[in-house]
Amino acid sequence: MDKITIGHDAGKIWLLLSNHKKWSCSDLKEKSGLKERELFAAIGWLARENKIEIVQEADELYVDLYVNVYIG
Repeated sequence: MDKITIGHDAGKIWLLLSNHKKWSCSDLKEKSGLKERELFAAIGWLARENKIEIVQEADELYVDLYVNVYIG
């Protein structure tokens, strides 16, 4: 796994999240076709870029797009 692959996988996840639905990591894994380590590398990439929010509910992690609104 290299940076280019991780960035590509992050793009896949971002596209899935672009419907503004909160996704469980298990649903993202299934829908994206990524292996667990690929999924979490992609999620880490998006988190580092401050593009997503990650929330733990019970035994599941959920991910959704971070909405950054500037009013100026």
